[in-house]
Amino acid sequence: MGAAGDGLSVLPDGTPCFVARALPGESVRALPGARRREGCAATLVEILEPSPDRVAPPCPHFVEGCGGCAVQHWAPDAQAAWKQAQVAEALSRAGFRDVPVAPTVTTPAGRRRRADFALRRAGPAIRIGFHAAGSGEVLDLSACTVLDPRIVALLPALRGLLRGVRALRREGSAVVNLLDTGPDLLLRTDGTLTAEDRVALAGFGERQGLPRIAWAPKDGAAEAAAQLGPATIALSGVEVAPAPGAFLQASPEGEAAIIAAVLAALPAKLSGRGRIADLHAGLGTLSFPLAARGRVTAFEGDAAAIAALSAAAGRSGLSVTATRRDLARQPLTATELAPFAAVVLDPPFAGAAEQVALLARSQVPVVVYVSCNPAALSRDARAFAAAGWRVTAATPIDQFVHSAQVEAVIAFTPGRAASPGPSRRLPGRT
Repeated sequence: MGAAGDGLSVLPDGTPCFVARALPGESVRALPGARRREGCAATLVEILEPSPDRVAPPCPHFVEGCGGCAVQHWAPDAQAAWKQAQVAEALSRAGFRDVPVAPTVTTPAGRRRRADFALRRAGPAIRIGFHAAGSGEVLDLSACTVLDPRIVALLPALRGLLRGVRALRREGSAVVNLLDTGPDLLLRTDGTLTAEDRVALAGFGERQGLPRIAWAPKDGAAEAAAQLGPATIALSGVEVAPAPGAFLQASPEGEAAIIAAVLAALPAKLSGRGRIADLHAGLGTLSFPLAARGRVTAFEGDAAAIAALSAAAGRSGLSVTATRRDLARQPLTATELAPFAAVVLDPPFAGAAEQVALLARSQVPVVVYVSCNPAALSRDARAFAAAGWRVTAATPIDQFVHSAQVEAVIAFTPGRAASPGPSRRLPGRT
C-alpha cells in the first residue's frame, strides 16, 4: 500500500505504479496512465483475485469516487496495522530502527466534528461536498459515515440557503466546526456579501440553531456576518471561544487519545520546578491538561488562537501562560529551552524543522512530538537521532478513519541511541 492509500505495484521496467482502490496481495487488471516523478498512476479495471481484507465500503459516495476517504474498502484491522507500520517506517528512516510502536488507537466513525466543504454553483444547483479523488470536481454530498451526523444534517438546508446568496458566484468553501454551542459556520465566497445576503444568513442561523456565521472573501480575513449567541467549546473542561474556522482536533475521541498519549509519555515527576513548554499550542488543547502536571508556557503564532487561549486560561485559573510567537521564524533557543522540564510540540503538517534542530541540541529531559505527517516526522526525528536521543514511546492514533492520514505521539529522551524502552499501550479500539 502506498502512502496515499493506493495499491503499489511495479511495471516490467521497474517503474512504481499506483493503483487507486487496489489492495496489497491482490491480482488486478489496471490501465497505466501518465508517468509522474515518483512513478505512474493507474486506473483499476478489474479485480482478478481479491484480498481477504477487502470489504464493502460503508459509504455510497466512496464508490462514486469521493476523495474524502482513501481506504473504505479495506478491513479496519488491516488499516490499523498499516498505520502502525507507517509510524514505524518513519522512525526507521530517521535512524530509530526496531522501535516498538504501540498498536494503533482507532477512533470511531461518525465522530468527525470539523469539515471543510467545497462549494460549486452550476446554474440553479449548488454542490456541497468533497472533491472527487484526483479531480477538481465537487461531489455533492448526501451522506457521510465519517462526519458527525449533525454536520451532515445541516447540508440540505445549507444548499437551499446558498442558492439565494449572491456572494457565491461560482465557487467557495464552507468550514463547519461542531462546537458545544452548535455548528459554527465560516463561508468563503468568490463574491462580496450583500445586505440581503446578511439578512438571509441571520435567518438561516436562527432556524438551524447556529450560534455564529462568519464570512470571508476567497483569500481574506473573516468577519462575523451573523452572531446569534456564544460560540464556545470545552477543552479538557476549560471553555474556549475559538475564532471562525479555527483548528480543532478531528474528533473528541481523537483529542482524548492524543492527550492520554502525551501525558503517558511524561515522567511521573518532572524535574526542577516542573515547567512545561507547549509549542504550537493552538487553542490550548494540550496546554490545559498539561497544567495538571506542571506550570505551562504555551507558544502559538496565530493571533486569534493565542488570544482565545489566553482568555480561557485567565478564566480557568490554571497555571497556563500564553505567548504569541512564530516558531518557524523565531524558534526557542537553547537558553530559552533550558528552564523547561518537558517540551511538547504539535506542529503543523509541514513539521517543525527549525525548532527541532534546536531541541535536539538542548538539555531538555523529554520532548513529546505530536505528528500528523509521517514524512515530516521522519525528517524532524533525524535531528534527534543524530544527537543521540532515544525514542521511549511511540503511539499511532487514527482519528482520520478510512483516510491515508495517521497521527502519532512520539517521546524522545536524551541518551545513547541504543535499544529504546518499551512503548506504552493506551486503551482504545485496535
